[in-house]
Amino acid sequence: MAFRTLFLSILLISTVDSALAQVQPTTREMNLLGWQEFGDLVPEQVATVLIPTGTLEPHGVLPNGSDNLVPEAMARELAERLNALIAPTLNYGVTGDLDAFPGTFSIGAEAYEAFVTDLMRGLARNGFKNLVILNGHGGGQTAILQRVAEEVGREERVRTLVTNWWSIAGDITLEVFGEDGGHAGNNESAYVQAIVPDHVHPERYSEDMASPGSSPPGWSAYPFPSSIILYQEGQGYPDFDPDKAATYFRRVNDRMAELIASTIEKWDRAGIFQ
Repeated sequence: MAFRTLFLSILLISTVDSALAQVQPTTREMNLLGWQEFGDLVPEQVATVLIPTGTLEPHGVLPNGSDNLVPEAMARELAERLNALIAPTLNYGVTGDLDAFPGTFSIGAEAYEAFVTDLMRGLARNGFKNLVILNGHGGGQTAILQRVAEEVGREERVRTLVTNWWSIAGDITLEVFGEDGGHAGNNESAYVQAIVPDHVHPERYSEDMASPGSSPPGWSAYPFPSSIILYQEGQGYPDFDPDKAATYFRRVNDRMAELIASTIEKWDRAGIFQ
């Protein structure tokens, strides 16, 4: 009996170890996976894909690609926690009224919508059950992503989630900085500083580079005159504090992981598209 018990214990440990080994891919990035390993992983062992989306546009003294760098870094931080793969970043987006600044690119809304639709359909047809967009750029792009995600989810019978990290982390911004943030403001500058500090240039910064985005009301301009756009007048100026940047980076990633994991858990509990 003792021998049998020992044998069963060893067998159980071996089975658990084998299962754990199976769910550890050589990489979480689809760009680096071969077709054979991808086929081994999806959908049997990995059901979730993270899709970083952004654009190229001015961000004060941050890189033009900040809207791509943030969701890309976030995906790398979250992928293992969520047992997810990372789709290649969609680097070009619907930029809007900052498209006249040097180094900026913009895709037309119709072309972007068609491309994202085919991208999400392709991910669904490759076997992913949970399609999670980590969006780094707001405005009209968010509306397109939400519309496409709902349509593809319904057509392909997959679960979709579209996230704008800065809105989800609004309370964290207030807690870390004591005030609201902005486009290329304290919040976005902090996250970018935490991931690519050598490409953030405080020596080029001055407060007159910033403008409130909607206050006071009653005016509009094209191109928008500032590449730092404050959510509230007088709040959100970047301070480039490395300690705050590290804290903000960690807390935002934790919040995003909690949101995505919770959403998937609720889908599973409800038996949605199982």
